[in-house]
Amino acid sequence: MMTNHSLKYHFYPQKGWINDPNGLSFFKGQYHLFYQHCPGFEYPGQAPHIWGHAVTQDFLHFEELPLALDVSEPYDCHGVWSGTAIEKDGKLYVFYASIDKADKQTVSVAFSEDGVNFTKYAGNPVISNHPCNTNNNFRDPAIFIEEGICYLVIASADADRKMGTLVLYRSTDCLQWELVGNMLEYPEAIFCECPSFVKHGDGYLLACSVCKENRHYFEVVYGDFDGRVFTPKITSHFQKGPDEYAGQVFSAPDGRSVLISWIPGWAYQPKEKCIGCLSLPCELTVEGDKIKAYPIAEVRHLLDKDDTVVDDYIREKFVNKGEEVEICLLQKP
Repeated sequence: MMTNHSLKYHFYPQKGWINDPNGLSFFKGQYHLFYQHCPGFEYPGQAPHIWGHAVTQDFLHFEELPLALDVSEPYDCHGVWSGTAIEKDGKLYVFYASIDKADKQTVSVAFSEDGVNFTKYAGNPVISNHPCNTNNNFRDPAIFIEEGICYLVIASADADRKMGTLVLYRSTDCLQWELVGNMLEYPEAIFCECPSFVKHGDGYLLACSVCKENRHYFEVVYGDFDGRVFTPKITSHFQKGPDEYAGQVFSAPDGRSVLISWIPGWAYQPKEKCIGCLSLPCELTVEGDKIKAYPIAEVRHLLDKDDTVVDDYIREKFVNKGEEVEICLLQKP
């Protein structure tokens, strides 16, 4: 049976299930990779999901750290779900979806001075009541700060209109939040998940996973943001599945917009093939009317002459310098 322990280039935990990348960030001289994790199980849903944690300086060598966030409070006793991170006032703030014993989805925050030990805010959840008609789809907060204003983009749904929605909140301190409204909508979607939102050049990049009745997809959109509404200009579905989902974009200290996705191996569960890992990091660029994803410089030497990386049973092929990225798990005897 294949396991993740045969992978050389793709990050995976030494033990247990991994899914969505969370809180991707640069803090205290290192890149931080948080991720959805079930340390004692090789299949999702067997225990509450929590935040695993690893750091790297080159995306080739990783140090797995103690768990960053575990279930410890009434508001998150059934799960510390996906979210994002940002540095503010010398601390690393992480925002996450907190799930209580009734499976109600709320938004909570924790912070760290050293990037390793996190303290949950005493006033959690910072957003405890979400807009009506969501059917409890209200999760995966994406934090973004511009000109002193803090924004949270939260994945949700409008059940009455059969619309996936990204709900926008704003704050001056990242703790007290005011509802602004729907920043973007996805028609004929059951819900959306795992957004991330970053400044890129003169515009903004928004990444989101969208679930419809019979399919799911991941997309990255480049466009304009006026503080209330995001207006798409270029939409790309460059990452091709099914072995890819829940990509998250973050800003590196040198200005690069970096994307990392989850490679789940949907078709091979339970555990005949793998228990999940993270993709190679890609730098996102906007070129004309296209968004491209090409491996960041630190890992580019892994590419062969056909712009393909094969890591035991995972293949990532970058077509036309990342205009399309084909991610698949290879069948092996």
